Amino acid sequence: MGDSVHVVCPACDAVNRIPAARLADGPKCGQCKSALFTGKPLALTAANFEKHIGRSDIPVVVDFWAPWCGPCKMMAPQYEQAAQSLEPAVRLAKLDTEAHQALGARYNIRSIPTLAVFKGGREVARQAGAMGMNDIIRWVRSQL
Repeated sequence: MGDSVHVVCPACDAVNRIPAARLADGPKCGQCKSALFTGKPLALTAANFEKHIGRSDIPVVVDFWAPWCGPCKMMAPQYEQAAQSLEPAVRLAKLDTEAHQALGARYNIRSIPTLAVFKGGREVARQAGAMGMNDIIRWVRSQL
């Protein structure tokens, strides 16, 4: 990751440069002073998706889901627990494909839930289907 990494603030979407060695020290946003890591998945929208995927130097895992999806609802608490284990090395995020259909179509999401790992603005891995917390953590770490 080098000497410093760019991390996008989950509260105000500002890009922050943080020394890589200090990621686990509870860094705060230079603009809004919010915690950069909350231990919870970040809700992405069409407005902030590109910034979080493209400007973050840490990998971003996106859960493409929908509110009517039973397996998505079952996986949500497992995904939230995985965020607590994987941050700050990885940012976990969620995108409601019902509310943001254009993004779901752009990434050719055919089944939900689907997890996708993004590094440097590019998708590098994808896994469809609901998973438990340990499976999510194991799969994400295998992609890094």
